Amino acid sequence: MLRTPAKLLSVATAGVLATMALTACAGGATGPADGAKRVDGGTIEYAHQQEPACVFGGWIEQAYLSYQVLDNLTSLDEDGTPVPWLAEEWSASDDGLTWTFTLKEGVEFTDGSPLTAEAVAYNFDHWLGGGNSTAQVWLDGYYESAEAVDDQTLVVNLSAPYPRLADNLTQSYFAIQSQEALETRTAEENCEAPIGTGAFVVEEWNRGENIVLTRNDDYTSWPANAKHEGPANVERINWRFVADGTTRTSALRADEVDALYDVPAIEWEGLDTAGFDLAKYVTPGRPQQLSFDTVEGPFVDENVRKAFAYSLDRETLVETIGKGVIPFEGNGGVSQSTPGYSQKAADAYSYDIDKANELLDTAGWTETDADGYRTKDGETLDVTLPYGAGSIINAEGASILQGVQEQAKEAGFKVELIPVPQSEFFAGAYSTPEERDISAGYWTAVTAGILHINWRQNLPDSPNYNNDAFYNDPVLEDLILAANSEADLDAQNALYAEAQEYIADHALSIGLYDRLSSLAVSPYLKDVWQENAQGGPVFHDAYFVE
Repeated sequence: MLRTPAKLLSVATAGVLATMALTACAGGATGPADGAKRVDGGTIEYAHQQEPACVFGGWIEQAYLSYQVLDNLTSLDEDGTPVPWLAEEWSASDDGLTWTFTLKEGVEFTDGSPLTAEAVAYNFDHWLGGGNSTAQVWLDGYYESAEAVDDQTLVVNLSAPYPRLADNLTQSYFAIQSQEALETRTAEENCEAPIGTGAFVVEEWNRGENIVLTRNDDYTSWPANAKHEGPANVERINWRFVADGTTRTSALRADEVDALYDVPAIEWEGLDTAGFDLAKYVTPGRPQQLSFDTVEGPFVDENVRKAFAYSLDRETLVETIGKGVIPFEGNGGVSQSTPGYSQKAADAYSYDIDKANELLDTAGWTETDADGYRTKDGETLDVTLPYGAGSIINAEGASILQGVQEQAKEAGFKVELIPVPQSEFFAGAYSTPEERDISAGYWTAVTAGILHINWRQNLPDSPNYNNDAFYNDPVLEDLILAANSEADLDAQNALYAEAQEYIADHALSIGLYDRLSSLAVSPYLKDVWQENAQGGPVFHDAYFVE
């Protein structure tokens, strides 16, 4: 068929013609002809899988959105090096406790207020005061203050050296908002349409359906690694929320959307063959992993934790369900794309059912009931595994967890899977030691410093609700703290690797698979790329051809 791309239509018209395309198009992407002409403007019809509560916040799904409307001080290049964005340059003092950032001149927020060092300092205090929970836990224990020396010079004071500060500031949790907007608008207004200096602004949010982003024609603050200079090439993004992966894929094949996020593994090869452009980013930080409750229940016993790990053929399970698209990850500490990754920790537990049975016998789980589950003193080896269904764990992840349930049964574990809706999960359901035995989840990062967030001790005077194993160990914490403050990169990575191996040695957490950020894009839409800190789509540089 002769394709009439949705990008050339208004948001209102696109849906009508897309419905016609569903019946008229055979489902392939023939691609533009040689010498295709670039088209100015247009609307990107984009299908995303999850809808967050706010545009800006502490969840990666919010980071993907806020990247379009808010800028950061720094951006991450392909080689993992931070490069200028709102900050033109930066430096740290010899003792590592004082960081100085020089801001670009002449940048304005979309409410007309100027980007100043005072406004950026206000953002730092806003994050630490609860304005972004993820930014807060990254800087907790390090940040002391931020102050404006003059309009363009910001000084950040730390209580301990933190040599990877500029790297971590590339994540969209650290995006800069207008101080005037934060001080004068309601929390709901700043939730639904935060004011930044970015390439787009939020025009409207139709809850449950879409967010419409429109071009900031006065955009002047693109990052150093942008593909072009100046405002966005397209006029608008219709950011749709389409939870079902098959529906997203069908819409792309039918030309109803120009790009989609979270490509189902089963659709990957077909979309590739059909001529769509595919991109895959293995998220650094904590992979999709299982953490064991070390303070209550059967996993207090290290032998039982190790038995569970040996009972699983995790690699075969992930390869079968992931179709070679989803990477297997054995490391429970950090993913394979994270600097300082330990392969030794990843290789700690391969499938060995005999070893699993031996460890369970040693732990006293020597009897079995009529259903084949292990028992001890009349109690069944019953373990609870709740997971964020459709949010933290997608459909493929849920299938992998079902495989875990089946494989663990061979050794005698009775695994109770509990899918938890997004609203309940983020409200704290199943977050205490009494409510769960295993926790499943990930945490994105650009450095192995994520270990500090996940394994810092949870103590009465300094609680850490991100320590999913409820494991308090000063030896492990000291290793991570030493790594966080080590300026020599090789020495830093060696310390992070030692911490991962400690986690593996004690079977505190085991990896399942690496979290992916994946895109499928129409061949008529060019220069969509994935930013290097979190893998979200970048639409500032995108343009259409016909």
